[in-house]
Amino acid sequence: MTATGLYSPEPGAAPLPRMIAAQAALETKMLLRNGEQLLLTVVIPTLLLVLFSGVDIIDTGAGEAVDFLTPGVLALAVMSTAFTGQAIATGFERRYGVLKRLASSPLPRWGLMTAKTASVLVTEVLQVILLTVIAFALGWDPHGNPLAVLLLLILGTAAFSGLGLLMAGTLKAEATLAAANLVFLLLLVGGGVIVPLDKFPSGVQDVLGLLPISALSDGLRDVLQHGAGTPWGDLGILTVWAVAALAAAGRFFRWE
Repeated sequence: MTATGLYSPEPGAAPLPRMIAAQAALETKMLLRNGEQLLLTVVIPTLLLVLFSGVDIIDTGAGEAVDFLTPGVLALAVMSTAFTGQAIATGFERRYGVLKRLASSPLPRWGLMTAKTASVLVTEVLQVILLTVIAFALGWDPHGNPLAVLLLLILGTAAFSGLGLLMAGTLKAEATLAAANLVFLLLLVGGGVIVPLDKFPSGVQDVLGLLPISALSDGLRDVLQHGAGTPWGDLGILTVWAVAALAAAGRFFRWE
């Protein structure tokens, strides 16, 4: 107490950047401590990269298998964190009333979503570092412009994050759990991650090529494997998905 009878320092909410940083750190710790999340974000992409790089199961075309697989697995890592993991975690937070309580805290709702996005980005950085180290150990020889790769990863994260939040904010938690895992498996098979899109019928290729996972994996592959310039077509597809998904999530997300 001070001489005037007031508390010092005065009680009140912390500065907004500090609140967002604290919530982002908490979200990251919770994600990394969750066994199911680690399975999706670390174990499955790592196993796919090591297994299919060392065993000649799928025809990945000319060149080393690891050069084809690494960009696709990086895209899968982004999807597993920004979409599948975030959708499931947010869906159950919504069911148990966690989001409702957080929404009534001094941290504004947009600040909470910013913290969740920051947590996703931190996790993805760790994923990329881990997968890159493993890929180099397997003989990966990347090419291309790192800035183009970064732009693809950012837009891919935005697109999948929007889709994950849209699913978590509109479906029940159990439905989100089932749907997110089903979409993960379907896009793993049909999104150009492991199986090249040219293995599918031509009509199906045109449809699959418009999916965000296909645009992300193909764009990364064009840059990292073939040394291409900026893949504007894939970036355009990801931009459309990102804008549409984030706008829909902001419009239809229900906090209760």
